[in-house]
Amino acid sequence: MGILDRIKTELIYLRGALRTLRATTPIMKNPTRVFPVVVEELAERYGERPALLSDRERFTYRELDARANRYARWALANGVKKGDVICLLMLNRPEYLAIWIGITRIGGIVALLNTNLSGPSLGHCVAIVKARHVIVGADLADAYDVAAANLAEKPTVWVHGASAAGHARIDEAVETLDAGPIPPADRPAITVEDPALFIYTSGTTGLPKAANFNHYRLMGGTHGYRAVMELTEDDRMYDTLPMYHSNGGVLATGATLVAGGAVVIREKFSAREFWDDIVRWDCTCFFYIGELCRYLVNSPTSPSEAKHRIRVICGNGLRPDVWDDFVHRFRIPNIREFYAATEGNVVMFNFDSKPGAVGRIPKWAERRFIVKVARFDVETEEPVRGPDGLCVEAEYGEPGEVLGKIVIDPSKPANRFEGYVDKAATAKKVLHDAFEKGDAWFRTGDLMRRDALGYYYFVDRIGDTFRWKGENVATSEVSEAITVFPGVKEANVYGVSVPGRDGRAGMAAVVVDGHLDLEGLRAHLAKQLADYARPVFLRILPEIEITGTFKQKKVDLRKEGFDPAKIEDPIYFNDPEQQRFVRVDEALYARIGAGQVRL
Repeated sequence: MGILDRIKTELIYLRGALRTLRATTPIMKNPTRVFPVVVEELAERYGERPALLSDRERFTYRELDARANRYARWALANGVKKGDVICLLMLNRPEYLAIWIGITRIGGIVALLNTNLSGPSLGHCVAIVKARHVIVGADLADAYDVAAANLAEKPTVWVHGASAAGHARIDEAVETLDAGPIPPADRPAITVEDPALFIYTSGTTGLPKAANFNHYRLMGGTHGYRAVMELTEDDRMYDTLPMYHSNGGVLATGATLVAGGAVVIREKFSAREFWDDIVRWDCTCFFYIGELCRYLVNSPTSPSEAKHRIRVICGNGLRPDVWDDFVHRFRIPNIREFYAATEGNVVMFNFDSKPGAVGRIPKWAERRFIVKVARFDVETEEPVRGPDGLCVEAEYGEPGEVLGKIVIDPSKPANRFEGYVDKAATAKKVLHDAFEKGDAWFRTGDLMRRDALGYYYFVDRIGDTFRWKGENVATSEVSEAITVFPGVKEANVYGVSVPGRDGRAGMAAVVVDGHLDLEGLRAHLAKQLADYARPVFLRILPEIEITGTFKQKKVDLRKEGFDPAKIEDPIYFNDPEQQRFVRVDEALYARIGAGQVRL
């Protein structure tokens, strides 16, 4: 990078950091000004301007505030007190936001339930937060009743819309209530320190955990991301991400509202209708998850994709193998890729749209954003400690676990770790005595490498990276090498156990578009990857199972391994003797298991 480019980059980051700090620094100076209060201010300021739009319902700023007041009164009428928990299970719609704004306005905590969960997993999410009430969209009422059948303590169920479940109708109940401002006497004292929401982890490797999302995080997220995206009254945000998650339910919506813009909410993501929606609603920005971008790149060309007015997009997980194709095909001028976790204290932004970087912390910002990359042992799944018992910081370019220093300082709430409802789960995420005795660091669970300019690049999730032939294999890097090959739409890479062999052999489950040239793929991987990183096994799937936030599920795939007796999908073995992928049948499977085949 030349000196002029370096100066330009530093100025971009300096302006971005100053914008964000100016937006978030005042929060602690007025701790009783929480987001439900901000919504009241916005209603006064913007009145009849559109706030939330959808094909199902539309709210102006004044209508959103009034609707929230009805839900606040419903909560008061049903004995909800400060700190009580109400679960919300509903598909994306403007009403969703009105419900949790209203309940948090009178001190309630709203647990945002994943609409893709069912059975024991859904029941678990209700039980761990000890909910008093559950609000369920009518189309999900039957699924909830099945999940709740075995709950020891059953909360009161309220259904939104007509259903055959026989529960009370909350939509009918709120229509009878006053939409005017809530009197001060009915509003408990609420500060930014108080909990507002419970937002659940995706549960890719176990049951979901309920992360504490307090009013500071709500204010910091909404005001901070408005500054990051430079949102104004003229912006229209397209939000197709699930509203039970922080990206779709808090950042995309709240950041746009505090700027005075409008949010277009779609119930579920559709690659086929995505650009038609963008053009129809005249949207100027949207939030993304990396796999959403991959689906769009792999979708057929739409006439609308060349007619949009998108000026900026924001999100995380846009992988290097998709980045350039996405930018060029859809003419995206600005990407604000960021790294953060709902519950974590590590936040970084890629302000200059550098392809592949999840964010950057320049040297001059390291004192405020205290983040380190620690050397990591993938077998023990713990940071490496030196002879003095302290963690060893990774060199530039060396993968390691990203850690964020936990600072207990009232003036620095962003450096805290609020944790989960489950205290044991919270304890597992804290690393003590890491770089000096007595310190504490938040474990992100993500492996990254950092370069000399402070850019961070995602490598893998802890638990996904595995060892084979004495080397660490990062599944994300293998996946990127596979997905750029013609005919491969998606790839999910993981390690599987082989009897009598140390480590785990690489396996890739792929979704293909028509015929896959196995010979060409093998030659391609030989050029792109080291011998130890090339997949030993290949599985052809009709589709890859994902979570509601587009994260690939690996646990079941690992358990199934490469046994053709358990799997109907075609499985291939990368045979080093025949120099080709060969179909795995029961005879070959037995020979591999007996150690009779060279891997």
